[in-house]
Amino acid sequence: MTTVHSSSDVRIFHKECQTIAEAGYDVTLIAGRGQAGVAAGVKVRGLGITSRRWDRMTRGLLKSWRMALSERGHIYQFHDPELIPVGLLLKLAGKKVIYDVHEDFAASLREGDREWVPPALKGLLAFIIRAAEQVVVGTYDAVVAATPKIASFFPREKTVLVRNYPLAEELVFHKGKTYSHRPRHAVYAGGISERRGIREMIRAFEKMGRDGEARLLLAGEFSPPALARELRKLPGWEFVDYLGCLSREALAEVLGGVRVGLVLLHPIESYIDALPIKLFEYMSAGIPVIASDFPRWREILTQTGAGIVVDPRVGDEVVAALRWIFTHEEEAEQMGRNGAKAVTQGLNWSGEGKKLLALYDRLLESETERL
Repeated sequence: MTTVHSSSDVRIFHKECQTIAEAGYDVTLIAGRGQAGVAAGVKVRGLGITSRRWDRMTRGLLKSWRMALSERGHIYQFHDPELIPVGLLLKLAGKKVIYDVHEDFAASLREGDREWVPPALKGLLAFIIRAAEQVVVGTYDAVVAATPKIASFFPREKTVLVRNYPLAEELVFHKGKTYSHRPRHAVYAGGISERRGIREMIRAFEKMGRDGEARLLLAGEFSPPALARELRKLPGWEFVDYLGCLSREALAEVLGGVRVGLVLLHPIESYIDALPIKLFEYMSAGIPVIASDFPRWREILTQTGAGIVVDPRVGDEVVAALRWIFTHEEEAEQMGRNGAKAVTQGLNWSGEGKKLLALYDRLLESETERL
């Protein structure tokens, strides 16, 4: 169940729902945005709510509650903090309930990462969400956490760490150009916002653009939408190709034609301990990574030899890393191979999916024992 994410969300649909369905479970995805039907063995039901938050958090919650009950499921897994009350109602109705926590939402609120919340209310709302997660979620049957930091907020005996690693081979584009024949292009694919380093990326390519063919390929949604108009006025925008929101197949094709992937998030609490899927997707596609110098990210890239870390706020470091990648073709190509090998050998969804299935099996065993 999700009121925030679409029915095509990669973690929810392509990984979790499909993994559970392939194991033989009867799976229904209730999503705020999506077409009703059956896809990859998963029944999809759209809530038909608008993108307006008030509509989503009032009519959307009521509709999701009713739709959930109509499914007569044994296990209910939801993905958004706003669904915590619905989860409690489902638990009171005797259902098995799992809260799947993708991010530290309370921290992102405190840091001002939700522009739609009035500044005076962000601290209070962050406190309420953290309290709800600690008190109400304690009544649920399990928590699925996307990172070790998120897992630390919840009871150990109820929490399963299911990291958002990529599907092995999904983004390997076998028709991609030989690395040395690729143009000096970099890619950023994901949510586009100031805190995710978009201005720093554009400034870096303003400098790089003077060196020749260097370009930034940009894919994803702007947050807030008005940010797009501001960015297009920057001098460096002439060195940017905006690709919009890409399908998984189109993203694989883009990754198969560039020399490096960028993950230049700012050093704020909710990002420092995150495990951003784009980092591992770049690795899986066999391209080197330039990432923010956070301890966990530095450890991953150092151990795998898959990329370079920089301070994203220091433009000269970003430019220097790009120039090194573009001028050291053999070493950069080897970084890409190292990343792909690391994903193939363990940093992929296969092991995480097995942990999720083990949780489902355990919950249903306890349900059988109770009956």
